[in-house]
Amino acid sequence: MLAIQQVPQGLAFAVLSSVHPVFGLYGSLFPVIIYAVFGMGRHVATAQFTGTFALTSLISANAVERLVPPLSNNFTTSNNSGVLGLSEFEMQRIGVAAAVSFLGGIIQVAMFALHLGSATFLLTEPVISAMTTGAATHVVTSQVKYLLGMKMPYISGPLGFFYIYAYIFENINSVQLEALLLSLLSLVVLILVKELNEKFKRKIKVVLPIDLILAVIIATSVGCYCADMENTYGLEVVGHIPEGIPAPKAPPMNILSEVVTEAFGVALVGYVASLALAQGSAKQFRYSVDDNQELLAHGLSNVIPSFFFCIPSAAAMGRTALLYSTGAKTQVACLISCILILVVIYAIGPVLYWLPMCVLASIIVVGLKGMLMQFRDLKKYWNVDKIDWLSWVMIF
Repeated sequence: MLAIQQVPQGLAFAVLSSVHPVFGLYGSLFPVIIYAVFGMGRHVATAQFTGTFALTSLISANAVERLVPPLSNNFTTSNNSGVLGLSEFEMQRIGVAAAVSFLGGIIQVAMFALHLGSATFLLTEPVISAMTTGAATHVVTSQVKYLLGMKMPYISGPLGFFYIYAYIFENINSVQLEALLLSLLSLVVLILVKELNEKFKRKIKVVLPIDLILAVIIATSVGCYCADMENTYGLEVVGHIPEGIPAPKAPPMNILSEVVTEAFGVALVGYVASLALAQGSAKQFRYSVDDNQELLAHGLSNVIPSFFFCIPSAAAMGRTALLYSTGAKTQVACLISCILILVVIYAIGPVLYWLPMCVLASIIVVGLKGMLMQFRDLKKYWNVDKIDWLSWVMIF
């Protein structure tokens, strides 16, 4: 069940990090293994999926787009580097993301050495709620171009959120009808089935893994292949997925000084939200979690995988919830899912060539539903404490 959920979401959040989708599969493998060895959260699932990792993916994408913009003159998409058969442009992009992961992990390990794990009490519930809701809003905004099938430049910086929507409305005529209809269909089906899963979760032990097995993935992929939508309608698809795992390679150390800001963001945001999931798991199943040990576990889960072309990782809210619902007891469940991910990497990956990008964007948006629903916290904070309410609004 976990592996089935990992595959489409891994591809999706690699795209969110502005790197080739195949690196999402690697991020579904190596961080999981490392955390299983060093982490204390028995139901905490690490990787680049719904929840926390959406935030770290967005932070990583900022560094990637800044240092290796799409219109880079130094790297072309047709120039193969010999590594995975991908272009030098793609390898340069994953190099930046891996550098963010490496430095972010080093910061977390340093915090472990300084015993700073207990300092998280300074981050109150309203602060975390507002921070994650605001970031989720940015993540959804970053996916609008895929949902609409629009070609648009990367926009960031102060007020970038508003400039993105301004650009969309100014170029509304360039919306691709085929992509829009496919996005709407995907969103409706995903939301409907996930709501049914939630409603009947007490009656059924195994939830329907709609992210992969429904028509949203299989039928759309086959449909795009049969209708040749990529060529006929210009519908953007995932494209070539290389087979196998490349030899380890150190991230580019010469750019570490240029990604310090993003690395601190990955280290702090990823750890705080991941710790909240670990503590929630421990409370529900009555075991203890050492705050400082979690720093080491997440630090190593970023440092070591960065040598295997992985983007920053953190705990995944959706996958953690899946472990609850399927009755998993320990991290062995995650390790078993890794075996199936290896099968995908070595055998099934090429089948995903025709997967539309708008479907991946739909998976990201629906996966963030829980974080977006935190807007409801505003009513609670207004009734309890006006200062908390004001803090939430300002941080958001």
